[in-house]
Amino acid sequence: MRAVLLTGFGGPEKLVIRDDVPLPRLAAEDVLIKVGACGVNNTDLWTRQGAYGRDDDPNAISSWQPIQFPRIQGSDIVGRIVEVGVDVPSNRVGERVIVDPTLYSGGGEGLFEAGFIGSGRDGGFAEFTSVPAVNAHPIKSVLSDAELATFPVAYVTGEHMLNRARLQPGETILITGASGGVGSGLVQLSQIRQARVIAVAGPGKEDAVRQIGAEIVITRQVDDLFEAVIEAIGQRPIDTVADVVGGENFPSLLRLLRKGGRIVTAGAIAGPMIQLDLRTIYLNHFELIGSTLGTKKEFADLVRYIETERLKPLLARTYPLEDIAQAQSDFESKNFVGKLVITP
Repeated sequence: MRAVLLTGFGGPEKLVIRDDVPLPRLAAEDVLIKVGACGVNNTDLWTRQGAYGRDDDPNAISSWQPIQFPRIQGSDIVGRIVEVGVDVPSNRVGERVIVDPTLYSGGGEGLFEAGFIGSGRDGGFAEFTSVPAVNAHPIKSVLSDAELATFPVAYVTGEHMLNRARLQPGETILITGASGGVGSGLVQLSQIRQARVIAVAGPGKEDAVRQIGAEIVITRQVDDLFEAVIEAIGQRPIDTVADVVGGENFPSLLRLLRKGGRIVTAGAIAGPMIQLDLRTIYLNHFELIGSTLGTKKEFADLVRYIETERLKPLLARTYPLEDIAQAQSDFESKNFVGKLVITP
C-alpha cells in the first residue's frame, strides 16, 4: 500500500512516501480500515520535531510513550472497514467509521496512561490502517469523509476541556485560537451547552468564527488583549477561559476572569513558558485546569453531535497523500480557518 513513513525526528525530509508498505497485520480485536480521509494536527508536527518523548532531548516534556520509527502518523481517521480480526463480528465489514484516536489502557479511560493512534501505533496517512475495533465508531452522516475528518482529535479535545471546566448554560466563556481546529470546536461545543461565547481569532478570520456561534470576536493581534476584551464586553463577567495558545497573553486571560472563575488549558502554540504571579490564582480563588485527549463517552457524544447535525465541519483544504509536506507547512502557517485534511 501507499503510505507516508516518518523515519525520524526532524524536518519534512523525514516524511518518506512509499508505495510498497505491507498492509497492517490484524490482531484479534482489530479492524482494517480503507482510509477515506485523515486530518492534520499539531501533534503530527510536534511528534516529528521531537517535542514528545524524544530520548536525546532532556527538555522534552511529555506523557506520550516514546515513538518508534518508522511510524505512519495521522490520527483523524475516517473510512470503511474492509477486514476484521478473529474476535470482531464479521458483520462489521463495510461499516463507515470515524476513529477515536485515544488508545485506552485497561478497562478505564486511560487518560493518564493513554497512547495515541499515529504515535503509539500506525495511523491514517496511508491507504489502509488498523485500529482496535472499539475505537472504530460506526457513523451515519451526509458529510464527506474529508468533512468528518475535521472532527476527531480537535473536537474530542474541546469536549473534554469544557467538561473539565464544568461550563454551564448561560455562562460566558472566552476562547482563544478560535479559528483553529480545537478553537472552532470549542466555539460550537460551547453553543451546544448554551453558553455565551467570546472568541479571539486571527485577523481576517473574525467573520468565519462569528458564523459558527461566537457572539463577540476579538482580533488576536491587538496591542492589549485585556483592554480589547473589556471594551467589547463591558462589565459582564467571564466565567471560564478555554485556552489553546499560551504565550505572553496568558496572564491577561487570568485578569479577565471573575473571582472563582476557571481557566482550562490544552495547548501552547504561542509558547509553553509564561510568567505567572501565583497571588493572582489564590487571592481570586481561580481554578487552573489542565486537559488533554478525551474519554470514551466524550467521543461517543461527539459522534452523536455529528449525526444529529449539531456541528458544522470547517474544512479549509484537502491534499493528496504525496503533498503531506506541503499540508504540514500550510498547517504551521495558520493561514486558514478550521482543518486541513489528507485524502489518501
